[in-house]
Amino acid sequence: MSFLPKYGSTTLVSLLALSLAACSSNPAPKANTPAPAPAGEKAGTVKEEKAAEKTIKITYRKFGSADSFGDWLKPVAEEFEKTHPGVKVKFAPIIASEGDFFAKLALTMKSPDTAPEVVAEDTFMISSDVAAGLLEPMDQIKSWPDWNNFFEPVQNGMKAADGKVYGIPYSTDTRGMFYNTNIFKKAGLPVPWEPKSWDDILAAAQAIKSKVPDVTPFWINSGKATGEATTMQTFEMLLYGTKDTLFENGKWVAKSPGFLDSLKFINDIYKKGLGPELSQVLTGQAGDIVSNQMMPKEKVGIVLNGNWVPSAWKPDGPAPWKEGVSVYQLAAMPTQKGEAPGYTSMSGGWALSIGSKSKEKELGLEFIKLASTKESIKQHSLKSGDLSPRKDVAVDPEYTNAPGTVFKQATSFLAFTHYRPGNAEYPQISTQIQALVEGVATGTLTPEKAMEDYAQNVKRIVGEGKTIEK
Repeated sequence: MSFLPKYGSTTLVSLLALSLAACSSNPAPKANTPAPAPAGEKAGTVKEEKAAEKTIKITYRKFGSADSFGDWLKPVAEEFEKTHPGVKVKFAPIIASEGDFFAKLALTMKSPDTAPEVVAEDTFMISSDVAAGLLEPMDQIKSWPDWNNFFEPVQNGMKAADGKVYGIPYSTDTRGMFYNTNIFKKAGLPVPWEPKSWDDILAAAQAIKSKVPDVTPFWINSGKATGEATTMQTFEMLLYGTKDTLFENGKWVAKSPGFLDSLKFINDIYKKGLGPELSQVLTGQAGDIVSNQMMPKEKVGIVLNGNWVPSAWKPDGPAPWKEGVSVYQLAAMPTQKGEAPGYTSMSGGWALSIGSKSKEKELGLEFIKLASTKESIKQHSLKSGDLSPRKDVAVDPEYTNAPGTVFKQATSFLAFTHYRPGNAEYPQISTQIQALVEGVATGTLTPEKAMEDYAQNVKRIVGEGKTIEK
């Protein structure tokens, strides 16, 4: 990592004093005689202000009135300021929807006047932000002893196409199916539920529709408004359970049997009346609707989603529900036909990165290290419901036995999880996927037409020579 040279405050004060002495008509003070302070100002004030002029900014997405991220880092900031006299930590949250957040964050990071030293980076944006020149490489973190305590697959998710590290993860996640044990018993379905194929999922959803008609059988995110949640929680959870993926051997897969089968599964859910109402799922608030309203009211049988869902039911969450994790248990997502290893999941998460145009990069890195200790990461997981990216936290009894969480089971899904392609084109590809999933869910696109549209759009985005068809 290269840093711009810094000039100490003492040097600046000395240069300023010489300049003022040369331009002033008043005689310079005698040697060893302190210059008088300006009227109304106590001696030493200027020195104290100069000593405190260094600031590191922390930028992240703030969700409404709650500020869980800021609450997590406030104790870290206080400790950092104590151990770094003269340095102030400034929180600079951005309140915006997911799509607007990334746009506003990019604008903030482009200017040296506003670029944060520390930025909360969604890991799927790392490669594109690196390509745009917005993030500083952090390869020297590999010599930090704590780096070995992070899961290797999660470490790899911090790398861009150049193989360099651009962040330290503070959360990760896995995905599976939450199923309502009460609804399952009414439908005559087994508890615990361990589906072995997509057919088992469809059969369970059909049984719920037939025997418990006042609930939504199967919830999947299906709209453009839910952004990456539609791509990861729905489409990629299906696709990566087939023999195909999005990106193979350096090229984007424009067409494949697994791609089409994934779209056909989504089509079956909606054509057979097994999915949610479109008014519920095609809104940016769909995630809150299902976790904060439908699930606590037991109005949905199966929910394909992430391990963080039960955090909404904590005593201080938006929908307190003590019995939540007992009523809704977590099942692993099976592969399409039970192919090895039998199950699949997708993982992502968030990282603390350094803005390439920020002024205090070294201080930013020191802050990130302090925020990424075992105790700090554990506290974040306990507050947020996110999985820990640290191996030592993953076996900590306070973490594994935390009430109201599915940490232990969800962490086991890391054994068969997958990660999104780590290249700069991915965000644009993801947007295309969201549009075609919504098209299939609403019936405006057949699975075949959706895949054809996708193939043409991917070739336009990355170039025909960078795609393959299977």
